[in-house]
Amino acid sequence: MNLVVVGLSHKTAPVALRERFAVPDDALGDAAGRVRLVDGCRESFVVSTCNRVEVYAAFDGERPSDDALTDVLASVGQATRGQVSPHAYLHAGPEAVRHLFRVASSLDSLVVGEPQILGQLKSAFEACRSAGQAGPVLTRALDRAIGVARKVRTETGIGRSSVSVSSVAVDLARQIFGDLSACAVLLVGAGKMGELAARHFKTHGARELLVANRNFDRARALASALGGHPRGLDELDGLLQQADIVVTSTGAPGYLVTTSAMRRIVPARKYRPIFFIDIAVPRNVEPTINALENAYVYDVDDLSGIANENLAERRREAEAAEQLVADEAGRFLRDLAGQSAAPTIQALRRKADAIRDAELERAMRRLTGLDEKQRKAIEMLADGITNKLLHGAFTTLKDAARDDRPDASAALVRQIFRLDDEEPAP
Repeated sequence: MNLVVVGLSHKTAPVALRERFAVPDDALGDAAGRVRLVDGCRESFVVSTCNRVEVYAAFDGERPSDDALTDVLASVGQATRGQVSPHAYLHAGPEAVRHLFRVASSLDSLVVGEPQILGQLKSAFEACRSAGQAGPVLTRALDRAIGVARKVRTETGIGRSSVSVSSVAVDLARQIFGDLSACAVLLVGAGKMGELAARHFKTHGARELLVANRNFDRARALASALGGHPRGLDELDGLLQQADIVVTSTGAPGYLVTTSAMRRIVPARKYRPIFFIDIAVPRNVEPTINALENAYVYDVDDLSGIANENLAERRREAEAAEQLVADEAGRFLRDLAGQSAAPTIQALRRKADAIRDAELERAMRRLTGLDEKQRKAIEMLADGITNKLLHGAFTTLKDAARDDRPDASAALVRQIFRLDDEEPAP
């Protein structure tokens, strides 16, 4: 069985082309069905995310030509081979297995170490299997890929550190406050990055979200979308007394939150910690507020610097993960090759056992008067001779499978022992 993957990803194709290949979840089975129309294709599944579309397939014997496989991929996006070829990649055999394991382990992701791709792979595969397109070989490959991805996460630090500004902000807040369930978050302004950070805090359990904006209708609309409460920007001093975490993201030309104002507000807060995340450019929060007791200010450069350090750490961990993936891919391929020898080994064992049983029965009819001990000795002799004769053939088949040359050896063994004859050899 020859495994193949052909696809487009964020590394090889622009978003304008990838958009054409977006396959809804309920259409993945149909897309995989088109792959099955290619001669020799026994199994297939298709995965489609915002960053990649990939076709995985298992073929009997030799795989089709590169052009034929590119045509299959092109059909998914109703494109031509000429449009797809410059951007497509194709892996076969060991490289296809390694690629699947790398994708599942998030080593091929836009953000190395992100966990979403594994769930997307599993969901896509299940849709194709439910449609009858994926079979036992791809099932084994996907199951092993899932196991490898979990091993990468537990044995390396590839997903340990946050690499987005919003996630870094949440991590820093946890260092200050511990559990966020008692924290009130104030979003000042309606910038996209600020909105994303506020969503992160809400997702991670913040008790309350307040949204303050100069335009109250905009504050109300954004608060409704985020599950928060709208406030006017003229209430800012009072809101700073209530909030534990403040995310600022306005287009104001100067500081909205000044050191002089915070000198009044900090005592009114009874010196409870306050954490500012200033994502605005120009900045909304005066940096010297950091000098006040229990006041912490991080601007977008601070957060980006931490995120970049974490990303560099992930890349270092990815080196260890790459080696782990390579080792596991090799182990899986050896296991899969061993499976290919199994039908011939089983057929040879069945034929040998049938001949042994027939000859034993004939001998026992001739040897009258044997006691049970003597009968057992003769049966053990027959078993020993059979097993010793088969041992060499079994070893040859298994070695050939591990060396990725099972077909010729299996054919020779089947010919020598006439395993494909309808009747057992005399």
